[in-house]
Amino acid sequence: MKKRLMAVALACAAIVVLGVLAFSQPGVSSSGEVTLTRQADGSMVLADLGSDAPVLDVYEDFDCPVCKDMHTKVDATIRKLAQAGKVKVVFHTVTIFRDEPSRSNSIRAAAAARCVPAENWLAFRDEVYAMQPAPHGVASGYSVEELIGAARKAGAAVDSCVTSQTYAQAHLAQTAKIPLEGTPTVVLDGQLLGNEAFDPAALERLITGGVGVQV
Repeated sequence: MKKRLMAVALACAAIVVLGVLAFSQPGVSSSGEVTLTRQADGSMVLADLGSDAPVLDVYEDFDCPVCKDMHTKVDATIRKLAQAGKVKVVFHTVTIFRDEPSRSNSIRAAAAARCVPAENWLAFRDEVYAMQPAPHGVASGYSVEELIGAARKAGAAVDSCVTSQTYAQAHLAQTAKIPLEGTPTVVLDGQLLGNEAFDPAALERLITGGVGVQV
């Protein structure tokens, strides 16, 4: 995993710079309001946008088993730190796979995610990872019916949008602009992370400078 992540470091450099410029605003006082916001490119930002907290970019493919593993291990920590104002999290949903059925699985899930309102998106993301098709590379899944059900469980009735795959082409166009070679790719203020991205304690230390967050 570490070797693969290091291999994509140079490819990610331009994205990292753009992400930091877009979301890091040193010297701006915090508004104290942490919200989930959808950006024009489809990415989701969980943050107090007025703070100068570090930026954590998470590039993930919903059909990626390693992404699901990372989600299981560190998502609660990431959300906790974001809610505490310690980090700005930018979730980038991409399609990294070229072979079927994984590619189509990924596209359907990502397009459906764009249909879901911001207030329901994190719950939908949990549902999608919970029903990830297995075994990877063999199983077809994320049917529109399953995705409609996941959205409804998350509190969103977006049936027609999911069925029509309204955002599939926009998702693919945005993915094509991101020079990734693998997922998950996790970047903290310009630093490509390795195995620490899967360790909640190590990730929290990196984000908070070793201070952590009291709960």
